[in-house]
Amino acid sequence: MNTIGGSDMSPPIGADARLSSAGMNSQDLLDIYSMMVLVRKLDERVWLLNRQGKAALAASCQGHEAAQIGAVLAMQRTTEGAAYFPYYRDLALMIAAGVTPLDVMLSFLAKEGERFSGARQFPLHGAIPDLKLINLSNVVSTQIPQAVGYALACRMENDPTVTITSFGDGATNEGDFHEGLNFAAVHKLPVIFFCENNGFAISVPLSKQMAIDNISERAISYGMPGVTVDGSDVVSVYQAVCGAVELAILGKGPTLIEAKVERCLPHTGDDDDRRYRTDEEIRQARRRDPLLVLRACLELEGLLSQELVQELDSRAQQQVDDANEEADRRPYPNPNTFYDHVYTV
Repeated sequence: MNTIGGSDMSPPIGADARLSSAGMNSQDLLDIYSMMVLVRKLDERVWLLNRQGKAALAASCQGHEAAQIGAVLAMQRTTEGAAYFPYYRDLALMIAAGVTPLDVMLSFLAKEGERFSGARQFPLHGAIPDLKLINLSNVVSTQIPQAVGYALACRMENDPTVTITSFGDGATNEGDFHEGLNFAAVHKLPVIFFCENNGFAISVPLSKQMAIDNISERAISYGMPGVTVDGSDVVSVYQAVCGAVELAILGKGPTLIEAKVERCLPHTGDDDDRRYRTDEEIRQARRRDPLLVLRACLELEGLLSQELVQELDSRAQQQVDDANEEADRRPYPNPNTFYDHVYTV
């Protein structure tokens, strides 16, 4: 098991030499920051809609954004084709993969034109095959063996696609996790297992889930590499995923990557995390907010001025407002289509 990002989990994100060695540059970081701002504005709007009773379910990705965007950027730059099997907290991953703000708003408001399921499931649940976004579900860890099956199919069809599946720390205690990793390792399949470890399976802290400090330590049981990275550091995540892609392409099989992130808000809009987290614990988590970490780094290196911060905030807010207004104008799906896509024997 390797650790990337330093023992204090707070490396110099934008150091020139480090960026160069990762194949990144300062403009990449500015682009990532801009996308993170947009995702944050979307996430905040969705949370507000949930509080107003307009969105059925909200699982915030605040604290996970750097991990998700870093992983997608690495997949896009290093693979001939990438397939994503994400989980319900992966809003930033979806935006990085090509989902639009309007797609998000249509999904949360269950309006006509919703791309994931035709407004037939929870928000952002279903699939967008054109974007290779598959099996978005709130059923814990089911996407893992399905991602493995997809990787096997690609192998059989001589398709160079590399598959990545993401999940929370709680999913690693499910049988699907162990079965998926074991099968992928035995057959050396081109799949990356990406654990976004925020330290809580709903209200259960990691210390009560397992007797190890790092989930990546489980990789050795399956004969695959295991890597732990600071999930608030987009460069560390990018490097780890690039390394895993290289192994997959070379036919050396899967990798388990653990990105240690923070969950800045409750598990969902229906949860009250004050029942099991102290105020100080929540404050500590928010100090590692990846948006603030990256902003501070860019400001320190003179790449981000207060004027640019305000410009990016305003631009992202306008995108979200426009998407929300357009989704509000759209009608609900025609009830006469209710039985479309329902199969009978």
